[in-house]
Amino acid sequence: MAESESASEETRAAPRTPEQLLAHLDATGVAYDLHRHPPLFTVEDSKALRGELPGGHCKNLFLRDRKGKMWLLVTLEDRPIDLKQLGAAFGGARLSFGSADRLMTYLGVIPGAVSPFALINDTGREVNVVLDKEMLEFDPLNYHPLSNEMTIAVSPAGLQAFLADLGYAPEILDLGALAE
Repeated sequence: MAESESASEETRAAPRTPEQLLAHLDATGVAYDLHRHPPLFTVEDSKALRGELPGGHCKNLFLRDRKGKMWLLVTLEDRPIDLKQLGAAFGGARLSFGSADRLMTYLGVIPGAVSPFALINDTGREVNVVLDKEMLEFDPLNYHPLSNEMTIAVSPAGLQAFLADLGYAPEILDLGALAE
């Protein structure tokens, strides 16, 4: 690990809790519906236990390239993602999944709890955010709020307001076109 990376890790604040995230959403006026459930680790777990929860159901991929640049890709749960094609769309990056340690360091969550709401823990704004254009057509959108034992449903406008409040200007890609 690079020396500068070690120093920045030592100065990182403790990850926010789900309760702190929900308080942040309340304070900034982002409306949401909260649903509690057993822990969900995969899209398959979610499909099996969500029942009739309406809206767009999403997956979140924490990715990195060989130079250490990171992305959070937020897309519809059934969207096939080809990392080679995606890397080409990102300017030729050779992408792989970020490790559980890196995920905890930058987003403050464990695998299975990744969502755009984990960006509240990226205090250095080191993670690039990419949203699936088609996903934003669904209302509401469903994500974990820093815990895979809860799901919150938010509007696309609420999601984008949250990201803007944190200082993110996500790239919105037509990921369906990449899969064709």
